[in-house]
Amino acid sequence: MQDFEYTVETSKSFDDAVRAVEQNTPAHGFRVLHTHDVAATLAEKGFQREPLKIIEICNAKYAHEVLEKDVSAALMLPCPIVVLQHGGYTRISTMRPTLMSQMYPGKGLDEIAALVEKTAIAIVDASAK
Repeated sequence: MQDFEYTVETSKSFDDAVRAVEQNTPAHGFRVLHTHDVAATLAEKGFQREPLKIIEICNAKYAHEVLEKDVSAALMLPCPIVVLQHGGYTRISTMRPTLMSQMYPGKGLDEIAALVEKTAIAIVDASAK
């Protein structure tokens, strides 16, 4: 079975990696909807952790097509890209939409999921360089 996630390590600092994802996303036809600072949110509640941000990306055309096929697939939207620092390393990860689409068999999501996955991986790879 294929891994649920695609992860690369980068020599960039955490902040530079976050900026790279936010800057590379539009170049691939997606937009950043929101960036969640998970570490800051947890710190507000007294929980300390290494830096971690979740960057939600979306392509309106693909999102519309997915929702037209099965509105319950909204649970897969938007597509997250995670930048985290752990043990002195910065990593950039995304989930694999092709595996998520398997949760909706027979709904015709496989082709869209493959296109989104290819793009998300391209954004991760470009951002790690």
